[in-house]
Amino acid sequence: MFYRRKTYKVNPTMIDDFHDFFHTYLYPNQIQHGAKLVGRWTNEARDEVLAIWEYPSKELYESIESMIRKSELHRKAQEIRKARGDLYLESKQDFLESTTDLVVDELSPKHVVSVSACITNPRGEILLVRNGHRPDTMEMPGGQVEEGESLQEAVHREILEETGITIKLHGVTGVYQNMSNGVICVVFRGEYVSGVETIAAGETTEVVFLPITEDNLGQYITRPHFRRRLLDAMEPSIVPYEAFLVRPNEWLSRVRFKTENHPHS
Repeated sequence: MFYRRKTYKVNPTMIDDFHDFFHTYLYPNQIQHGAKLVGRWTNEARDEVLAIWEYPSKELYESIESMIRKSELHRKAQEIRKARGDLYLESKQDFLESTTDLVVDELSPKHVVSVSACITNPRGEILLVRNGHRPDTMEMPGGQVEEGESLQEAVHREILEETGITIKLHGVTGVYQNMSNGVICVVFRGEYVSGVETIAAGETTEVVFLPITEDNLGQYITRPHFRRRLLDAMEPSIVPYEAFLVRPNEWLSRVRFKTENHPHS
Protein backbone atom coordinates (compact mmCIF):
# COMPACT_ATOMS: atom_id res chain seq x y z
CA MET A 1 0.00 0.00 0.00
CA PHE A 2 0.98 3.62 -0.64
CA TYR A 3 0.08 6.41 1.79
CA ARG A 4 -0.09 10.21 1.54
CA ARG A 5 0.25 12.28 4.70
CA LYS A 6 -1.25 15.76 4.34
CA THR A 7 -0.83 18.37 7.09
CA TYR A 8 -2.80 21.64 7.22
CA LYS A 9 -1.91 24.63 9.39
CA VAL A 10 -5.11 26.42 10.37
CA ASN A 11 -6.24 29.35 12.47
CA PRO A 12 -7.90 27.78 15.55
CA THR A 13 -10.88 30.11 15.12
CA MET A 14 -11.40 28.75 11.60
CA ILE A 15 -11.07 25.03 12.30
CA ASP A 16 -14.82 24.32 12.13
CA ASP A 17 -14.97 26.09 8.75
CA PHE A 18 -12.04 23.99 7.57
CA HIS A 19 -13.76 20.77 8.72
CA ASP A 20 -16.86 21.77 6.70
CA PHE A 21 -14.67 22.49 3.66
CA PHE A 22 -12.91 19.12 4.03
CA HIS A 23 -16.13 17.10 4.28
CA THR A 24 -17.90 19.03 1.51
CA TYR A 25 -15.13 19.17 -1.10
CA LEU A 26 -11.91 17.30 -0.28
CA TYR A 27 -13.24 14.06 1.24
CA PRO A 28 -15.97 13.22 -1.32
CA ASN A 29 -13.68 13.97 -4.27
CA GLN A 30 -10.97 11.62 -2.98
CA ILE A 31 -13.43 8.83 -2.10
CA GLN A 32 -15.28 9.15 -5.40
CA HIS A 33 -12.06 8.58 -7.36
CA GLY A 34 -10.82 5.61 -5.32
CA ALA A 35 -8.74 6.92 -2.39
CA LYS A 36 -9.36 5.67 1.16
CA LEU A 37 -9.16 7.89 4.23
CA VAL A 38 -7.16 6.06 6.91
CA GLY A 39 -7.81 8.78 9.50
CA ARG A 40 -7.84 12.48 10.26
CA TRP A 41 -6.57 14.12 13.46
CA THR A 42 -6.42 17.56 15.10
CA ASN A 43 -3.81 18.55 17.68
CA GLU A 44 -4.68 19.94 21.12
CA ALA A 45 -3.97 23.52 20.02
CA ARG A 46 -6.50 23.06 17.16
CA ASP A 47 -4.12 24.76 14.76
CA GLU A 48 -3.08 21.68 12.78
CA VAL A 49 -5.04 18.97 10.97
CA LEU A 50 -3.41 15.76 9.76
CA ALA A 51 -5.00 13.45 7.18
CA ILE A 52 -3.59 10.15 5.94
CA TRP A 53 -4.88 8.69 2.66
CA GLU A 54 -4.35 5.16 1.37
CA TYR A 55 -3.85 4.09 -2.27
CA PRO A 56 -3.14 0.63 -3.72
CA SER A 57 0.07 1.92 -5.36
CA LYS A 58 1.98 5.07 -6.26
CA GLU A 59 0.84 4.71 -9.87
CA LEU A 60 -2.83 4.60 -8.87
CA TYR A 61 -2.30 7.59 -6.55
CA GLU A 62 -0.96 9.60 -9.51
CA SER A 63 -3.91 8.49 -11.67
CA ILE A 64 -6.42 9.41 -8.96
CA GLU A 65 -4.84 12.83 -8.44
CA SER A 66 -4.97 13.49 -12.18
CA MET A 67 -8.70 12.69 -12.28
CA ILE A 68 -9.38 14.84 -9.22
CA ARG A 69 -7.63 17.87 -10.73
CA LYS A 70 -9.94 17.61 -13.75
CA SER A 71 -13.14 17.25 -11.70
CA GLU A 72 -15.90 19.79 -11.20
CA LEU A 73 -15.72 19.39 -7.44
CA HIS A 74 -12.02 20.31 -7.49
CA ARG A 75 -12.83 23.44 -9.49
CA LYS A 76 -15.45 24.43 -6.92
CA ALA A 77 -13.02 23.76 -4.06
CA GLN A 78 -10.44 26.03 -5.68
CA GLU A 79 -13.06 28.78 -6.02
CA ILE A 80 -13.98 28.45 -2.33
CA ARG A 81 -10.31 28.57 -1.31
CA LYS A 82 -9.76 31.69 -3.39
CA ALA A 83 -12.82 33.37 -1.91
CA ARG A 84 -11.97 32.20 1.62
CA GLY A 85 -8.22 32.60 1.82
CA ASP A 86 -8.28 32.01 5.57
CA LEU A 87 -9.56 28.41 5.43
CA TYR A 88 -6.02 27.23 6.12
CA LEU A 89 -2.70 29.01 6.32
CA GLU A 90 -0.50 26.45 4.59
CA SER A 91 -0.29 22.76 3.79
CA LYS A 92 2.40 20.18 3.13
CA GLN A 93 2.44 16.52 2.23
CA ASP A 94 4.79 13.58 2.14
CA PHE A 95 4.45 9.92 1.24
CA LEU A 96 4.78 6.68 3.21
CA GLU A 97 5.07 3.03 2.34
CA SER A 98 3.83 0.35 4.73
CA THR A 99 6.45 -1.98 6.19
CA THR A 100 3.72 -4.52 7.00
CA ASP A 101 0.16 -5.16 5.93
CA LEU A 102 -1.00 -5.18 9.55
CA VAL A 103 -0.10 -1.76 10.95
CA VAL A 104 -2.82 0.38 9.45
CA ASP A 105 -5.30 -2.26 8.34
CA GLU A 106 -5.88 -3.57 11.86
CA LEU A 107 -6.67 -0.06 13.11
CA SER A 108 -8.97 1.08 10.31
CA PRO A 109 -12.47 -0.15 9.45
CA LYS A 110 -12.61 -2.78 6.74
CA HIS A 111 -15.91 -1.56 5.26
CA VAL A 112 -18.14 1.50 5.12
CA VAL A 113 -21.91 0.99 5.12
CA SER A 114 -24.18 3.32 3.18
CA VAL A 115 -27.90 3.42 2.45
CA SER A 116 -30.20 4.78 -0.23
CA ALA A 117 -33.87 4.40 -1.11
CA CYS A 118 -36.29 4.32 -4.00
CA ILE A 119 -39.04 6.67 -2.81
CA THR A 120 -42.27 7.08 -4.76
CA ASN A 121 -44.99 9.74 -4.43
CA PRO A 122 -48.76 9.16 -4.90
CA ARG A 123 -48.34 9.70 -8.67
CA GLY A 124 -45.82 6.87 -8.84
CA GLU A 125 -42.89 9.22 -9.54
CA ILE A 126 -39.46 8.41 -8.06
CA LEU A 127 -37.38 10.78 -5.95
CA LEU A 128 -33.95 11.49 -7.47
CA VAL A 129 -31.15 13.87 -6.53
CA ARG A 130 -28.06 15.30 -8.18
CA ASN A 131 -25.10 15.52 -5.81
CA GLY A 132 -22.56 18.32 -6.04
CA HIS A 133 -19.64 15.86 -6.17
CA ARG A 134 -21.34 13.67 -8.83
CA PRO A 135 -22.85 16.26 -11.19
CA ASP A 136 -22.77 13.90 -14.20
CA THR A 137 -25.65 11.76 -12.93
CA MET A 138 -28.80 11.69 -10.88
CA GLU A 139 -29.29 8.99 -8.26
CA MET A 140 -31.45 7.81 -5.38
CA PRO A 141 -30.87 9.88 -2.22
CA GLY A 142 -28.81 8.38 0.59
CA GLY A 143 -25.46 8.39 2.33
CA GLN A 144 -23.20 6.84 4.93
CA VAL A 145 -24.48 5.16 8.09
CA GLU A 146 -23.15 6.96 11.16
CA GLU A 147 -21.77 5.22 14.25
CA GLY A 148 -24.52 3.85 16.49
CA GLU A 149 -27.20 4.36 13.81
CA SER A 150 -29.46 1.66 12.40
CA LEU A 151 -29.87 1.28 8.64
CA GLN A 152 -33.44 2.56 8.86
CA GLU A 153 -32.45 5.56 10.94
CA ALA A 154 -29.69 6.38 8.50
CA VAL A 155 -31.88 6.30 5.41
CA HIS A 156 -34.57 8.45 7.08
CA ARG A 157 -31.94 10.99 8.17
CA GLU A 158 -30.06 11.10 4.88
CA ILE A 159 -33.20 11.57 2.77
CA LEU A 160 -34.52 14.30 5.06
CA GLU A 161 -31.14 16.09 5.01
CA GLU A 162 -30.64 15.79 1.25
CA THR A 163 -34.19 16.41 0.05
CA GLY A 164 -36.41 17.84 2.81
CA ILE A 165 -38.72 14.81 2.45
CA THR A 166 -39.96 12.47 5.19
CA ILE A 167 -40.69 8.90 4.18
CA LYS A 168 -42.13 5.53 5.15
CA LEU A 169 -40.02 2.46 4.38
CA HIS A 170 -41.37 -0.86 3.08
CA GLY A 171 -38.24 -3.03 3.02
CA VAL A 172 -34.87 -3.80 1.46
CA THR A 173 -34.55 -4.29 -2.30
CA GLY A 174 -30.82 -4.93 -2.64
CA VAL A 175 -27.35 -5.11 -1.08
CA TYR A 176 -24.39 -3.92 -3.17
CA GLN A 177 -20.70 -4.28 -2.37
CA ASN A 178 -18.18 -1.96 -4.04
CA MET A 179 -14.94 -3.92 -3.95
CA SER A 180 -12.95 -0.90 -5.13
CA ASN A 181 -13.49 1.23 -2.03
CA GLY A 182 -14.98 -1.16 0.55
CA VAL A 183 -18.44 0.46 0.56
CA ILE A 184 -21.50 -1.74 1.12
CA CYS A 185 -24.79 -0.08 0.14
CA VAL A 186 -28.20 -1.29 1.33
CA VAL A 187 -31.08 -0.03 -0.81
CA PHE A 188 -34.64 0.33 0.51
CA ARG A 189 -38.01 0.93 -1.08
CA GLY A 190 -40.44 3.41 0.45
CA GLU A 191 -43.03 6.11 -0.09
CA TYR A 192 -43.39 9.86 0.35
CA VAL A 193 -45.03 11.04 3.58
CA SER A 194 -44.49 14.81 3.78
CA GLY A 195 -42.24 17.72 2.92
CA VAL A 196 -41.26 19.83 -0.07
CA GLU A 197 -38.34 18.96 -2.32
CA THR A 198 -35.45 21.13 -1.07
CA ILE A 199 -31.80 21.09 -2.09
CA ALA A 200 -29.17 20.80 0.66
CA ALA A 201 -26.37 23.37 0.45
CA GLY A 202 -23.05 21.65 -0.18
CA GLU A 203 -24.69 18.31 -0.98
CA THR A 204 -27.54 18.26 -3.51
CA THR A 205 -27.97 20.64 -6.43
CA GLU A 206 -31.24 19.14 -7.71
CA VAL A 207 -34.09 17.31 -5.95
CA VAL A 208 -37.08 16.16 -7.98
CA PHE A 209 -39.75 13.46 -8.38
CA LEU A 210 -39.64 12.05 -11.92
CA PRO A 211 -41.77 9.54 -13.88
CA ILE A 212 -38.99 6.94 -14.24
CA THR A 213 -39.38 3.88 -16.44
CA GLU A 214 -36.94 1.23 -17.61
CA ASP A 215 -36.92 2.95 -21.02
CA ASN A 216 -36.10 6.49 -19.86
CA LEU A 217 -33.90 5.67 -16.86
CA GLY A 218 -30.66 6.23 -18.78
CA GLN A 219 -31.64 9.84 -19.53
CA TYR A 220 -31.31 10.68 -15.84
CA ILE A 221 -28.91 8.13 -14.29
CA THR A 222 -25.67 7.82 -16.24
CA ARG A 223 -23.66 5.50 -13.98
CA PRO A 224 -24.34 1.79 -14.58
CA HIS A 225 -24.25 0.65 -10.94
CA PHE A 226 -26.76 3.37 -9.93
CA ARG A 227 -29.08 2.32 -12.78
CA ARG A 228 -29.00 -1.34 -11.75
CA ARG A 229 -29.85 -0.46 -8.14
CA LEU A 230 -32.92 1.53 -9.17
CA LEU A 231 -34.07 -1.13 -11.64
CA ASP A 232 -33.83 -3.69 -8.83
CA ALA A 233 -35.77 -1.39 -6.50
CA MET A 234 -38.52 -1.03 -9.09
CA GLU A 235 -39.04 -4.83 -8.79
CA PRO A 236 -39.91 -5.22 -5.10
CA SER A 237 -40.34 -9.00 -5.35
CA ILE A 238 -36.60 -9.48 -5.98
CA VAL A 239 -33.82 -8.99 -3.42
CA PRO A 240 -30.42 -8.95 -5.18
CA TYR A 241 -26.88 -8.99 -3.86
CA GLU A 242 -24.08 -7.59 -5.99
CA ALA A 243 -20.28 -7.23 -5.67
CA PHE A 244 -18.49 -5.06 -8.20
CA LEU A 245 -15.41 -3.06 -9.07
CA VAL A 246 -15.52 0.53 -10.32
CA ARG A 247 -12.08 0.74 -11.93
CA PRO A 248 -12.24 -1.29 -14.07
CA ASN A 249 -16.04 -1.44 -14.21
CA GLU A 250 -16.63 -5.13 -13.50
CA TRP A 251 -19.38 -7.08 -11.76
CA LEU A 252 -17.75 -9.79 -9.67
CA SER A 253 -20.92 -11.55 -8.59
CA ARG A 254 -24.65 -11.04 -8.65
CA VAL A 255 -27.35 -13.07 -6.90
CA ARG A 256 -31.08 -12.47 -7.18
CA PHE A 257 -33.31 -14.02 -4.52
CA LYS A 258 -36.93 -14.22 -5.66
CA THR A 259 -39.47 -14.11 -2.89
CA GLU A 260 -42.51 -16.32 -3.18
CA ASN A 261 -45.89 -16.07 -1.57
CA HIS A 262 -46.72 -19.16 0.46
CA PRO A 263 -50.33 -19.96 1.41
CA HIS A 264 -51.14 -19.64 5.08
CA SER A 265 -51.52 -22.99 6.83
